[in-house]
Amino acid sequence: MEHFPEIGLAFGAFALGMFSPGPNILSVIGTSMTVSRKAGLALAMGISAGSFCWASMTAIGLTALIAAYASVLTLIKIVGGLYLLWLAFKAFRSAASTEPTVGSSGLASGSLHTFFLRGLTIQMTNPKAALTWIAIMSLGLVHSAPASTALIVVIGTTTLSVVGHAAYAIAFSTKRVVALYNRVRRWIDAALGVFFTVAGVKLLTSRT
Repeated sequence: MEHFPEIGLAFGAFALGMFSPGPNILSVIGTSMTVSRKAGLALAMGISAGSFCWASMTAIGLTALIAAYASVLTLIKIVGGLYLLWLAFKAFRSAASTEPTVGSSGLASGSLHTFFLRGLTIQMTNPKAALTWIAIMSLGLVHSAPASTALIVVIGTTTLSVVGHAAYAIAFSTKRVVALYNRVRRWIDAALGVFFTVAGVKLLTSRT
C-alpha cells in the first residue's frame, strides 16, 4: 500500500506517454489507415510484446542493481529525470508546431504474423526504449520497494500498452478520428510537456 503513489506515477507517465506519437504509435496509426484495422492490431500486439520484454528486463536489472548497490539508484534517477525533461522539450516543441504529425507509415502489406513481428522489432530495436523504461521504473521503484512492486509495474504497463496501442489501431482506422486528433493535438502535446516537466523535476529532486 505504501508504494501505491510511486506505482501510480509510473502508470501515469506510461499512460500519458501513449498520447505522444512516436515511431511505434505512428506505425500503428499508419498501418491502420493505409492497410487495415486487423494489420494495425497485429502490429500493436507486437509492440506491446516488445514493451513487456523491455519492462521485464528493466525491472529485473533495476531490482538487481538496487539490491547490490543502493547508490546506483541515484544515477538511474538522474538519467531518467533528464530523459523525462527531454520528452517535455519535445512535447512543447510539437505543441508549438502547426504541422500535423499523423501520416502514412509506408508499411507494406503482409500477413498478420508479419505485422506482429514487425511491431516487436520496432519496439525492441528502438534505442530510446531503454531510457524510457529506466525513467518509468525509476518513478515506480524506490530502494525499499519489494519485488512485487516491480511485478505490478510490469503487468500494469503491459496491460496499458495492449489497450492503448489497440485503441490507436481501432480509432485511426476511421477518418473522423484522424481529423479530430489533428485539431486537438497541440493541446495534448502541451499537457504532456507540463506532466513530463513535473515528473522529471520530481525524479531529479527525490531523496529516495
